Amino acid sequence: MQPRCCESLEVTRQRNHPALPAQEHSVPWFWPFAAGIELPTDGLRLFRDNLKYAAEAYSITAPPPPEWATKNHILLDLHTLLLRDFSSVPRADHGTPVLIDAPYAGHSATIADYAKDQSLVETLLTCGLQRVLVTDWKSASEEMKDFDIDTYLAELNVVVDTLGGRVHLIGVCQGGWMSAMFAARFPHKVSTLVLAGAPIDTDAGQGAIKKMAHQLPMSFFEAMVASGGGRMLGRFMLAGWKNMHPGEQYMKKYLDLYMHIEDRRYIERTKRFERWYENPVDLPGRWYLQAIEQLFKENKLAKGEFVALGQRISLRDITIPLYLLAGEEDDITTKEQVFNATKLVGTPAGRIGSKIAPGGHLGLFMGSRTLHEIWPDIAAWIKRH
Repeated sequence: MQPRCCESLEVTRQRNHPALPAQEHSVPWFWPFAAGIELPTDGLRLFRDNLKYAAEAYSITAPPPPEWATKNHILLDLHTLLLRDFSSVPRADHGTPVLIDAPYAGHSATIADYAKDQSLVETLLTCGLQRVLVTDWKSASEEMKDFDIDTYLAELNVVVDTLGGRVHLIGVCQGGWMSAMFAARFPHKVSTLVLAGAPIDTDAGQGAIKKMAHQLPMSFFEAMVASGGGRMLGRFMLAGWKNMHPGEQYMKKYLDLYMHIEDRRYIERTKRFERWYENPVDLPGRWYLQAIEQLFKENKLAKGEFVALGQRISLRDITIPLYLLAGEEDDITTKEQVFNATKLVGTPAGRIGSKIAPGGHLGLFMGSRTLHEIWPDIAAWIKRH
């Protein structure tokens, strides 16, 4: 598949599918090794593959940190973030810059620039948006444990002022509600707003996050933050996300790795993803608890009751062009949580664009199909405004 704006994003996926061993074993970890006994004619090959499997399995369990795929430089270093500049033109030659407010949900902002041909940054640049920047949120240190949502909004405001005082703002995942807050608090500083997989009306739909937020008492979240010394540690959140799909996370991916042990492309793709997935970031405890209570339990942003930087904000104050993107099978942020924004903002219906992408949550930002078929249209939409 190719985006209409450029053929250079074409991606080819190839996978091998060797046969599974005939017998199951009750302990998955030892399953590949025991399989060699059951297939004597292929025993030597399986023994060799099992050794490869052990090495590769370790590499995806404890991988090095993720890297940015596209050349960039740090334009600004603040307490909460590094502002990364990916622009293809000198700063003086740009129009209104595009700022990607990356997720701050326990993983690295590199998801916005995941890999060559799987990069939102690359797609936007290729499609003619020459000035593109990303908020690279820092993992919370002990000194950051008392940072709250206002701290992050204030530094986002510094970023926008540094970029000239007005931006095209793309809010991705949890960066989406922060972007919506910013656009409501400073409506004159945002030219267009794109919300992708962003939980705006957290009472909508029947997603797993909504259920967890409402079923678990605040004392549960407070205890997790206390156990992290005032921070929500990334490893705690990672365990929670994995438990949403235990079969996939604790068994299937290792079986898939074994099945594709001779497929170097598959192994490299797996390693790349695990570098991102298995290296979580820590969040300030105060910020996290505030988000859980006021956004996910009380839905204050959607209700017009959230106070940002000393002022109660209303999404009705957002009257700029708005584009909403949701995943058909997203179990993190349901499409209802995204699309209900149309009922809450002040933007006229004729100035709101929307699209449902196939697949789940992560595919909205790094899935080849969505990057090829949907984001070029969004880039063109931004350019028209």
